[in-house]
Amino acid sequence: MARARKISKERGPMGTWIYHIVKAGVIATFLGVMVLGIFVAIARGEIDSFEDLKASPNGQMIRIRAADGTVIQSLGPSFGRWLTINQLPSEMKDAMVAVEDRRYYMHPGVDPIGITRSFYARAVKGRWTQGGSTITQQLARNIYLNSNKEFGRKIREIILALAMETKFSKDQILELYLNKVYFGGGAYGIDAASRKFFDHGAENISLAEAAIIAGLVKAPSRYAPTADAQAAVDRAEVVVAVMQDAGMITATEAAGVKPADVKLAAESPQDSVRYFTDWILPQLNGLIDETEKPIDVWTTLDLKMQRAATAAIAANVPRGAQGALVSIDRDGAVKAMVGGTDYVSSNYNRAVTAVRQPGSAWKLFVYLTALEAGFRPEDMVEDKPVEIEGWQPKNSGGKYAGSISLRTAFAYSKNTVAAQIGEEVGTSSIANMARRFGITTPINTQPSMVLGTSESRVIDMTQAFAVIAAKGRSITPYGISKVTTIDGETLYAAKPSSSVQLVDDWVAGAMTDLMQSAVATGTGRAANIGRPVAGKTGTTSSNKDGWFLGFSSGLTTGVWMGRDDARSIGGLEGGRAPAQAWAAYMRIAVANRPVERFATEVTFPERLEGEEPLLGEEELLQLDENGMPIEGDPTIEDPGLEPTVEPQPLDDAFIERAIGGRREPRPAPEGAENAR
Repeated sequence: MARARKISKERGPMGTWIYHIVKAGVIATFLGVMVLGIFVAIARGEIDSFEDLKASPNGQMIRIRAADGTVIQSLGPSFGRWLTINQLPSEMKDAMVAVEDRRYYMHPGVDPIGITRSFYARAVKGRWTQGGSTITQQLARNIYLNSNKEFGRKIREIILALAMETKFSKDQILELYLNKVYFGGGAYGIDAASRKFFDHGAENISLAEAAIIAGLVKAPSRYAPTADAQAAVDRAEVVVAVMQDAGMITATEAAGVKPADVKLAAESPQDSVRYFTDWILPQLNGLIDETEKPIDVWTTLDLKMQRAATAAIAANVPRGAQGALVSIDRDGAVKAMVGGTDYVSSNYNRAVTAVRQPGSAWKLFVYLTALEAGFRPEDMVEDKPVEIEGWQPKNSGGKYAGSISLRTAFAYSKNTVAAQIGEEVGTSSIANMARRFGITTPINTQPSMVLGTSESRVIDMTQAFAVIAAKGRSITPYGISKVTTIDGETLYAAKPSSSVQLVDDWVAGAMTDLMQSAVATGTGRAANIGRPVAGKTGTTSSNKDGWFLGFSSGLTTGVWMGRDDARSIGGLEGGRAPAQAWAAYMRIAVANRPVERFATEVTFPERLEGEEPLLGEEELLQLDENGMPIEGDPTIEDPGLEPTVEPQPLDDAFIERAIGGRREPRPAPEGAENAR
């Protein structure tokens, strides 16, 4: 006892205080470690297993590709393939550790040096300005916490990080981190980021690409190539310098890394293609059952044709009007679709949703019914005033040509002749023909229906004309050719639809004859493109709707123009703006296709004795669809003649913006183009 008092006296007051402080510190540290250990143990028990953490999060990535493989739209959060630690590229692992947590393999989940630096900055500046988080802490925060800069959240983050380090190996933690961290642009994990920014899987990532991706974690919204390509490159150069400083690459290797030379994936077009993608996406529910794995949807859309379609509508639609276009290949593949003049201002898809009166384009069904009933293109009919059940149809302009051939009546869209045909064959028969050809909207059977008073959709009308191009066999429009996982597993592949003969080939051939005449000398002359064309104009009363539908070289295209509020607008006649837009598009769309002559020399069935067409033949006055005299030789001209009306000059800046700019195509997977 005496010796203790002696030591105390020798220590003095200052030494006693230091002794007690150190003792209290040791006890507090011991108690703190015990408490921390208890919390870590509790947290360890609550952390999910490694396999559970590997499970894909909610949300499916869907990439929609054009026919050439170009990604035209990405939907949902992007989760790529899960790469194991051995599959992860060493360049990627080194770049991430160098820039995010250089002492990763030395600390137990928390880096005291980094935390000290972070708290010092907090004390000096009064706010959190530097992060001291390790890779393990970031992983804990991403999985279990939020990014709020609060003291309580930071403590929980530290506890979770320490618990993870006791439960998982360093390799497991790094594997989880690189497969789950957000890299910007909707991409989670390095495989998704690599596909998003470079359009290839992460297993083939280069050092320059790894530097770009590693640099994104600090601020994905700022450094993502989709947000600022130059900022991403500048940040990548910083990452390369850090890797050299950390000894992960040599000075020579660092000098050879050129982030600026990395080819970034093209951004998806965001305007006119969206009408097409909006149309196909709901169809996925009926094609595949996969709702979790990332998928690629390969489509029939041809970007060159889509660009031409967008340009044609933009250049020719009258001011204040809207326009729509659908283009279908001979097998039903939709190659281009425009649902309006600007998707950003109006995403209403007039190509597949809007219902409008087709006007004289409806005469396709009137004349098909007549041909099937025994009429022939050379038969003579009488263009004269008629009255049917109190209805008195008139030709535009109120003039009549007298005795003319059925071919001429169709070419110049004679309303009185169509009315007489409707009375003779029956409007219910015409309605049945329209139903047979794919018209899905309600059809009235009043006498005036022969002039197109029943509303229909652009895609349905285009499908009907495509049947004639297919010599009477049914056509089913489709836009999805193939659906695969990003690993290449095929979930769906389009197969040829069952085709049936809707009308005899001689009926389709005679109808083609009539439609070719309409383009050669009739109301559709503006649709001449220097090769055989068969088509029909359509104009509703007071110029509320203008149509042109036709085909050439196996491609069928329908164009509609009008106002959404159905008000009249000048220049909307089917033979003017719609036909000009059709020609502007088709010149480009069929440029690389062989010229095809129509099979109009058909053998008609024997006519029954006593059957006679409508009467009359006399010198005729050539009128257009609006009753205006047509100058020149009324005989059928060479279908190869170019139209006399040129489309308006294009606004290239608008077209670039509308289509999303020029895209470098990516090669399609084997069989994608020939899936159907």
